[in-house]
Amino acid sequence: MGYKPTCAHNALYLAGVAAPYPFKMRPLMQKPMRVVQCWDDGVTTDIPLIEILRRHQAKATFNLNTSVYQQERSYLTTFKGTEVLRLAMSELRGVYEGFTIGNHTVSHPSLPTLPDAEARREIVDGRDFLQQHFQQPVDGFAYPIGHYDARIMELVREAGHAYARTIVPTDVAFPPADPMAFHPHCHFLAEDFDTKYEAAKTSGVFYFWGHSFELLDDAMWTDFERRISRIAADPESEWAELTDLFAAIH
Repeated sequence: MGYKPTCAHNALYLAGVAAPYPFKMRPLMQKPMRVVQCWDDGVTTDIPLIEILRRHQAKATFNLNTSVYQQERSYLTTFKGTEVLRLAMSELRGVYEGFTIGNHTVSHPSLPTLPDAEARREIVDGRDFLQQHFQQPVDGFAYPIGHYDARIMELVREAGHAYARTIVPTDVAFPPADPMAFHPHCHFLAEDFDTKYEAAKTSGVFYFWGHSFELLDDAMWTDFERRISRIAADPESEWAELTDLFAAIH
């Protein structure tokens, strides 16, 4: 039997009784700082990335599209001279076992360019497929290309997501003014990564994101693992799930 998300609040909202925001934020302890991360697009370089994360018991969310995966690995793009391949559909469950899945739409469009019905289909159908395929709740969303506006934020909210990640860097990620515009501190290759990491200890959450295909050579992979290792060894921080920052009201 497939996964069937249930939420009484969603039913009330659809009936016009409840407000559209079905999540509340948990109070945070000042220490240890919660470190959260997410990675986009479901590519083959997620495999060595996940090996690193597992070695250091790091938690992460992987934001996936649903219509782009084929029976075999397929071409996505060329990034700085390196060919980027999507995973095969048959690989997805095994590669991401033990990790959280986020919705990145059906086909990775620029959502603000679409009419309501098409944008809603991209958002809703993407979430539905991922929940069925991975047999887990999919409460997080990441805007494709980082493109969003007030209209798209409401469509994502209506679809039942707890948060939607932008790519706009911020100094204080949590709590967001609106969870449908959840800004990360920085990209994982940002020059100010370490500075923002230390500064975030005063607010209790540090949030970074990226694409694993941006790790182009052995030196970059080594530097990345060193960073993950340092975070894992830091007594003032702990790995956390993005959705754990929000408590669902069922």
